[in-house]
Amino acid sequence: MTALLFSVATFFSTSLGGLTALRLRSKLRLIMGLTAGVLVGLVIFDLLPEIYHLIGEQHLNPVGPMLAMMLGFLAFYIVEKTTLFHVTEQEMQESHIHATTPTTDEAGEIASGGKPTQTHPRVGILAALALSGHSFLDGVGIGLGFQISTVAGIVVAIAVISHDFTDGLNTVTLMLFNRNNIRRSVALLLTDALAPVLGVISTFFFTISGAALPIYLGFFAGFLLYIGASDILPAAHSEKSTPAAVALTVVGAAFAFGVTRLLGG
Repeated sequence: MTALLFSVATFFSTSLGGLTALRLRSKLRLIMGLTAGVLVGLVIFDLLPEIYHLIGEQHLNPVGPMLAMMLGFLAFYIVEKTTLFHVTEQEMQESHIHATTPTTDEAGEIASGGKPTQTHPRVGILAALALSGHSFLDGVGIGLGFQISTVAGIVVAIAVISHDFTDGLNTVTLMLFNRNNIRRSVALLLTDALAPVLGVISTFFFTISGAALPIYLGFFAGFLLYIGASDILPAAHSEKSTPAAVALTVVGAAFAFGVTRLLGG
């Protein structure tokens, strides 16, 4: 029951991050610069050290987690490009129209100005669902932590709550950048916010093998590295590189470093 109460806190943390992104959607490219820095920073300062720690602790072969990382990177790359390959010609023409003409229609449709970019609502939904899947496993982590001990559960829960604000920010940013409307973005934000709660509930019925955790972390690290460095960061500078966007990317990486050091400290 304590784990479930902490998962409710993750719901509000994720929701607050997403609502912040919606409120600042006119500054979407600046937010993307910040988001890219945070995502890449989390991979380097949080996920990779955790993978190394688990490999040493469990005396595992590092090849598995590293292959999983590469698979995560390539899987999202292939799925994203395949999704775009199957977009109809009419949809692609509409994509270029939205990408070159700033609009906010009555449904809340968001499009960014500047050069045409390969964006499509399906890609945003795919990325948001992947983040929701990670949030679900965050909830699993909270539940399993409390199965070990109350102290372990609280430590994991605090870590999840602290970065779920960024998860909500990332979910909405990815949805808006890929030209999803506000209603759909809020629906995916709600999915992401509920995912940790469902993850905690699921641990009432099963447990997860410790040896599988480095594989999962490796796969998710590859996914984050792709969307951060190969997708969001270039998009933040697709119109033009500004000192503010560059500075916010550095701030995002520094924020990730600070948070991970405090949590690990």
